[in-house]
Amino acid sequence: MPPVRPMLATLVRELPRTPGLRYEPKWDGFRCIVFRDGDEIELGSRNDRPLTRYFPELVELLAEALPARCVVDGEIVVVTEDGLDFDALQNRLHPAASRVRKLAAETPASFVAFDVLALDDRDLTATPFSERRTVLEDMLDTALSRVHLTPLTDDPDVAQDWFTRFEGAGFDGVMAKDPTLPYRQDKRAMWKVKHERTADCVVAGFRWHKDGQGVGSLLLGLYDDAGTLHHVGVASAFTAARRRELVDELAELRRDALVEHPWRDWADAARDPAAAGRMPGGQSRWSAGKDLSWVPLRIELVAEVRYEHVQAGRFRHGGRLVRFRPDRTPESCTYAQLDEAPPAELRAFFDEVATR
Repeated sequence: MPPVRPMLATLVRELPRTPGLRYEPKWDGFRCIVFRDGDEIELGSRNDRPLTRYFPELVELLAEALPARCVVDGEIVVVTEDGLDFDALQNRLHPAASRVRKLAAETPASFVAFDVLALDDRDLTATPFSERRTVLEDMLDTALSRVHLTPLTDDPDVAQDWFTRFEGAGFDGVMAKDPTLPYRQDKRAMWKVKHERTADCVVAGFRWHKDGQGVGSLLLGLYDDAGTLHHVGVASAFTAARRRELVDELAELRRDALVEHPWRDWADAARDPAAAGRMPGGQSRWSAGKDLSWVPLRIELVAEVRYEHVQAGRFRHGGRLVRFRPDRTPESCTYAQLDEAPPAELRAFFDEVATR
């Protein structure tokens, strides 16, 4: 019965090549554990937030694809001809039921299964992954469009090819699993390899840490060809000591920062419920009422930031500060430096692409 905490993975920089490991693509979607008991189906997120109401089309599909009583781990994705569309997936989390129904028809989601935790009266969490995979292969009906069994290989060269070739299609990377591994809830018992690059970004402001004792995140910007500075994401995950140091390091840049700041019209966005989520202080369905007010800085500081990949002009995940770059000017921080992989052909994985 829910809640069940999903098994997690440790980030590594290179693909593990220990003999016997199994490899899967890492999907860029919503992690989802599906609970089915007869006519009742619940979709649970990795943070125990229910997803069921947002994906009614998946509930109907999984009622056909799964046995009457089971618990399955997988990923919800939205597939397009250009790859996996995470922005379209985010848009599915809408409070209005009418909007949910409309989006379910316009951008139907797909489900990719990669593990099984229970079947009928059997608790499979103590069973080795190789055996769970066999059970999953036997029980899942993949004849239905938009229900998939994740590819699996024991060849690291094939996994490396997935990692390289399908990046532009929205794959997050590659997972590596020990075939003898039981399902360990909320434990980092697998490995994940993700794409990683660096970019020089303008540091245009910051947000306070939730403890109020230091800088929680740096707000990053890049210039487009027209000279407009766009908010592209944040750099965060600082130690407590580094958070306090950054307060002193950024203090001078706070003086008169709004006088000529390109985002000065956004300064009060956190207090405007209608503010767009693309604004540094704007609310979104993910912010859940959090204080997203921000402190502007004069446009003088450049930071080298480590990021994974770019989607819709923004860093897909939060970046990490590598170092400040006093040798770079803010004007030199443009989108042109970003390395974006071209979309790859996904028809080999998703038949729903071919039928559109």
